[in-house]
Amino acid sequence: MPEWVPQPIQNYLGHTEMGIPIRALARHQGCHASTILRQIRRIETLRDDPLVDGMLTTLGLRNPAEGTAPAEGEDPIAWAEGFRLLGKLCERGAVLAVAAEMDKAVILRVLPGGESARTGVVDRSVAEALALKGWITSDNPGRITRYTITPAGRNACAELSATVDADQTAGPVETAQRPGIGRIRYSAQESPVSALARRRDKDGQQFLSDAQVRAAEQLREDFELARLGPRLKSVLEAFQTTLDVTLLPNRPEAGTPAGRAEARVIQALQDLGPGLSEVALRCCCFLEGLESAEKRLGWSARSGKIVLRIALTRLERYYATTIGASSAMIG
Repeated sequence: MPEWVPQPIQNYLGHTEMGIPIRALARHQGCHASTILRQIRRIETLRDDPLVDGMLTTLGLRNPAEGTAPAEGEDPIAWAEGFRLLGKLCERGAVLAVAAEMDKAVILRVLPGGESARTGVVDRSVAEALALKGWITSDNPGRITRYTITPAGRNACAELSATVDADQTAGPVETAQRPGIGRIRYSAQESPVSALARRRDKDGQQFLSDAQVRAAEQLREDFELARLGPRLKSVLEAFQTTLDVTLLPNRPEAGTPAGRAEARVIQALQDLGPGLSEVALRCCCFLEGLESAEKRLGWSARSGKIVLRIALTRLERYYATTIGASSAMIG
């Protein structure tokens, strides 16, 4: 078994797929046979979960005893990707939805107005690994199963955030230093836009509409898919002033998922223009708080939320005229 597979799962597959006696597994691990038996019974009950069952089936089919190729040792969840996905699932109202016939899963978040916004797309194998590790769970499996993050998943997110290198991850971390934006405060609970969306104006209406929040999430998703965070570090000030795409180092090949995501981000920022694009970049992509953005940009206190709402209004209009309803499609 690959090293990333939890030991109870290895014990379950060793007994059910390879026929290793429970007592032999217990002797090898220096524990009582009843401990292994409890692990096997608990894993068997988890097979009602479609993601767990799918990964267990995959690992079982790769059993060398049956003459098939052994399972690869690499964890399906890259550490930087795991931090990004778990961070999204930590946000208020976030769920991971999986349909039985789809090879992709989608991360959704319920907006203050009651609508849902897509905040990420996940390969099914990655979602299966999240479930197998116990980082996500579902209470009601069905044709479309919704998963929420577990306490173990939140702990894993905190551990990953403490070890993430700012030059290798697409998302900011609490201790990251970036030229022109200073110390970024990453909230594992929600983005600055999410917090602002819960506010009400003087008439009691939502300060940000659900459509504006979806536009912000679309920009953030493309930003992370393109891995623009590390590449913007050395050229951020010049890029924010000119929005010149040639300033970006190590650009991905055109036509690749990262290349297409980068093109969408650049086109959206260019439509906003140098002024509005900077506050959108800071608050939607780098998750910089409004107070910090106001200080960095030299604005008066409490003016940032007004400018950000103007930027999101224009961003919403841009996405409506370019990608339309296709942005809500899974995969």
